[in-house]
Amino acid sequence: MILSTEDETKTLNSQIFPGIQGGPLMHVIAAKAVAFGEALKEGFVEYQQQVVKNAKVLANSLQESGFELVSGGTDNHLMMIDLTNKDITGKDAEHALDLAGITVNKNTIPFETRSPFVTSGVRLGTPALTTRGMIEEDMIVVAEAITAALENYKDEKVLNEIADEVEEFAREFPLFGW
Repeated sequence: MILSTEDETKTLNSQIFPGIQGGPLMHVIAAKAVAFGEALKEGFVEYQQQVVKNAKVLANSLQESGFELVSGGTDNHLMMIDLTNKDITGKDAEHALDLAGITVNKNTIPFETRSPFVTSGVRLGTPALTTRGMIEEDMIVVAEAITAALENYKDEKVLNEIADEVEEFAREFPLFGW
């Protein structure tokens, strides 16, 4: 593509640098190489399809437990839970789930009323679970653990018990095959 004016060149550059392309950071280059290598492997399409299947089951299971999802469901690997109807902050939910051995990120929701340091939502996804070999039926177990933790977010004893259950469940799906 040949840009005809200096303004077009500036516009294009402002869209690419620094957001899409930054300096030659070796760790970023290596990460991209690994990601592209994974995408070239046989089975990658099936893996991605399983990620989405898992996300849909997790999203539906959470909704059946009374959680509201910002998008009403998911068509990809992510979902965001709007916790306003549960009267729990994203920060409290993130902390409780962390104590229960479940990693999520607090996240602002559309029309957020809380500070970005507190938030009203949490974001979670299924790629890491799928990479460990989990399938749809396992997402129901994950949703049950999330529900139990958030229903007991102030009870550290219960959260520790859930963490033990989560750890036992996770051992069925080792991080590495070796």
